[in-house]
This record gives sequence, structure tokens and C-alpha cells, in this order.
Amino acid sequence: MKALVVGGGSIGARHFNNLKALGIGSLEMVEPDAQRRFAAYKNGLDSGFASLAEGLEWNPDIVVIATPSHLHIEQALLAARKGCHLFIEKPLSHNHQGLDELLNEISQSGATTLVGCNMRFHPGPAKVKELLERESIGRVLFARIYTGSYLPGWRTTQDYRLSYSATKEMGGGCLLDCIHEIDLARWYLGDIKDVFCLADHLSSLEMNVEDVAALICRHTDRAFSEIHLDYVQRTYERGCQIVGENGSIFWNYSEGTVRWFDAIFDRWTTFPQAVGWQKNQMYMDELQHFLECVNRRRQTVFPVEEANEVMRIALAAKASAESGCVVSTRKLS
Repeated sequence: MKALVVGGGSIGARHFNNLKALGIGSLEMVEPDAQRRFAAYKNGLDSGFASLAEGLEWNPDIVVIATPSHLHIEQALLAARKGCHLFIEKPLSHNHQGLDELLNEISQSGATTLVGCNMRFHPGPAKVKELLERESIGRVLFARIYTGSYLPGWRTTQDYRLSYSATKEMGGGCLLDCIHEIDLARWYLGDIKDVFCLADHLSSLEMNVEDVAALICRHTDRAFSEIHLDYVQRTYERGCQIVGENGSIFWNYSEGTVRWFDAIFDRWTTFPQAVGWQKNQMYMDELQHFLECVNRRRQTVFPVEEANEVMRIALAAKASAESGCVVSTRKLS
């Protein structure tokens, strides 16, 4: 199998190294910056390609797109037309332009696709999902799902003001950049039909996008979810609280625990994270899942079609923040 990673930034470099660790011997990178290309190849040779067109001429089997969000659809379309299987980093895009064409290309080729959803491969959310599928807390009534951290601390080798995260034109802003929590809300509670959102640039960080967002969502089964996203907290915070008629589930990323309160038996159960678990493992597991699905010619847990539904929710939240109104996720195109 031949794999081509497009983009040599932090996440692109991670995927490149992880694919190598997973035994992909024919592995190349597309990166216009020669220094980034040089750093990616541990043998010290400046290999790889300066453009996607050159990389696709190499005829890869799979293409991993790890570039700024506004480039995803254009690059994915080029790869899809070559018949490549696609791994696209989240978010799928920053708008709907070109998505129908991409979906059509994927449908015609039968390509396997996965949009980066590494939090689904984290043991915390995976345990939460397992407990929900077992109906451990009965019918779910509401959930609070949150993440927050300080954007300038994300990539210490780069000025945050120059990153796509801080730039509207490149698809930045916490609503799209922190879309994992929107995906988790939908994964836990089912599809979202209406959303109300407050989002704004509240801090002194130098950017032209929202750095704080608060969403209230109504799911199709009437449950509510409250989703908080921000770029401004000086500590890394991530987790959830899910309340059902027969108990509650809590996940705390920093503590590495999932706690379940069973109201029927009035007891708590704690599920600690495995000792020695490392953050990179979820990225490895995510790629392993993708490669297995490619080999078996089956679809992944989060293909482009489903990622499009999650992006629809994020864009509905943006529309709500601009209008001050509740927005239906079904009325966007």
C-alpha cells in the first residue's frame, strides 16, 4: 500500500510518523515548505513532493489530507478523481462548497473515507459510548460536553496569529476547530435538529474568529445538549456529563476517569484509564481502523457522509450566532 500525506504541520507529521510505525513502507509527503519536508524524513534526505499534483502522479492508494480546513475539499476532490482512499483531518471543510461533488466522486469510486475523529478512539469517550449503548442511565435527558485550552500554547513552534485556527479565511475559529465535541454530542445522543449558539471573539488574543462558543442543541429524540468550546482557558479542560432518568455518566480528560452513577442501585462505579496510556495511541488506533477498512473494502466509523452531517451542525451554530436565532440543521445548504 502506498500512502501520501498532504501537509507537514504538526498533525501531518504525526500521521506520517504513525503510518511509518504501522508498517507502511511506501510513504511520501506533499509539503511546499522544504524544511518541513526535510524534517519529516528521518533519513535526512529531502524527499517528498512540493505539490499535490506531483504527489498524485506517484499513484498512491491512500491520501491523508492534513492541511488548513479551507483546502480540504479541493485537495480531496483531486485525490478522489484519482481513485484514492481518503483520510481527511477535521473539520471536513469550512463551508459546503464542493461537498456535493466530492460525495458524488466517492460514491462512484467506492472509496473508503475517514474524517479525523480521534476522540472517538480515546478510551474515555469510548467508555461513555459503551455505557450509553448498554442503557446504563436509562433514557438520556441532557448532556454537557466541553473543551477549552489556550490557543497560543497549542503549537509552541508557531505564532498562533499565523495559524489557520486564528484565521477566518482558512476555516479557523473554535466552532470548526473544536468540532470534536459537536461530533461527540451527536455520537452520544443522536442527530441534532436545532441549535442556538452564542459565539464571539471575547479575549485579547489577536484573531478574526470566535474564541468562545456556547451551543444549546435539541436532538431528534428531544434530549438537550450544551456544548462549550473555547481557545482561552489557561488550563486544558475536556469532558462531559450525561444525565438520564436512571443515573449519570461523567468523563474527565485530565483525571483519566469515567464515573457512572447508577440511581437504581444507588452506587458509583469508576472506570480508570489504563496505566501508561499515551495520547498518540488514539491517533494510531484511528489510522489502524482506517487501514483495516481500506483492506477489507468497508466503510469507517466516520466517513465523509457522516462528517458532513456534523459540519452541518457547526455551520448552523455559526448561522445562529450571527442571527441570534435558533437554526434548523436541515435548512442549511
